[in-house]
Amino acid sequence: MEQFFAKEYSGGAFVLYGTGHLIALTIILLICFLLSSMHSLADNKKRILLSLMGGLLLINETGWHAWNIYWGTWTIQTMLPLHLCSFTVWGSIYMLFTGNRNVYFYETLYFLGIGGATQALLTPDAGPYGFPHFRAFQTFISHGLLVIIPLYMTIVEGYRPTLASFKRVFIVTNIYMVVVFFVNLAIGSNYLFVAGKPEFPTLLDALAPWPWYIFELEAIGFAVFFLIYLPFFIKDHRTRKAVTA
Repeated sequence: MEQFFAKEYSGGAFVLYGTGHLIALTIILLICFLLSSMHSLADNKKRILLSLMGGLLLINETGWHAWNIYWGTWTIQTMLPLHLCSFTVWGSIYMLFTGNRNVYFYETLYFLGIGGATQALLTPDAGPYGFPHFRAFQTFISHGLLVIIPLYMTIVEGYRPTLASFKRVFIVTNIYMVVVFFVNLAIGSNYLFVAGKPEFPTLLDALAPWPWYIFELEAIGFAVFFLIYLPFFIKDHRTRKAVTA
């Protein structure tokens, strides 16, 4: 149990696409598929499920901050909720606990949560902490829920993104990136990885050197957002054709 929370972990580093990684991805994927069977849940059970997801996300995220504070590794350069995934974690917690289902909250969590967390699930930042260390579980719980929650809101609760929300979130994300860029300059951080590529392996390694990969990220971000929106784009197109036929 001591090794579960240890800073100097002797259980081995996280192995990208190792057994633990593949099992975690499979569990998250199975939960996503199970969402389609939850339409018939009573409203009170849906509220309980949302509260459970919100509570797990809150405990998981505060536990990560507490772990860093305990070991003296919490710094404003690394632990502020300015990365897209951290931002959407706290946005999800707020939405689930306040019951504020504003469409702007939903669409932001839909595009940023699914788009950002999927990349993080494929190339997680667990570093030297493989399973069953706390950090490995914390990584997959947070990013897994960032995919599951907006999918739940879409599949079970009936929310959906629109073409306007696709454009809106893309523009707002770019504005946010500019703000974070200046925050990075002010405090010497690298939030959103706009000041340089991360030290751990990510999909950014396949892109051009800094700063040129930022422009490539713009194109990739647009493509990812559109891919996430594509099922609804196709559905709307077919509906318009049916109406005009």
